[in-house]
Amino acid sequence: QVQLVESGGGLVQAGGSLRVSCAASGLTFSMYTMAWFRQAPGKEREFVAAISWSGGSTGYSDSVKGRFTISRDNTRKILYLQMNGLKPEDTAVYYCAADGSSTLLNRRAYEYDYWGQGTQVTVSS
Repeated sequence: QVQLVESGGGLVQAGGSLRVSCAASGLTFSMYTMAWFRQAPGKEREFVAAISWSGGSTGYSDSVKGRFTISRDNTRKILYLQMNGLKPEDTAVYYCAADGSSTLLNRRAYEYDYWGQGTQVTVSS
């Protein structure tokens, strides 16, 4: 069945960079809108970025625009999030999500059908 497995999280200093990945299996990856969400302690799950089937369209939350880049490799079935200029407020568990029901770049968590287990990103000051 469908599995999404995040990796690449860790501890990084403020101003640094990190790339997290999401390896997908059990789905026709190229026909799913993919997205990254994050959740910090005591906060709701927050939209970060989304990408269309072939990667031609992307969308970002205002808080990460200009710093983060979402991309996908449909051959390897991997979703990426390149995070630059990291800030302590970026500290969160980062989750990848897949939406097979819409071609829109949805920003609400309930629109997504499948979720990974998350990977912890901690940004120190």
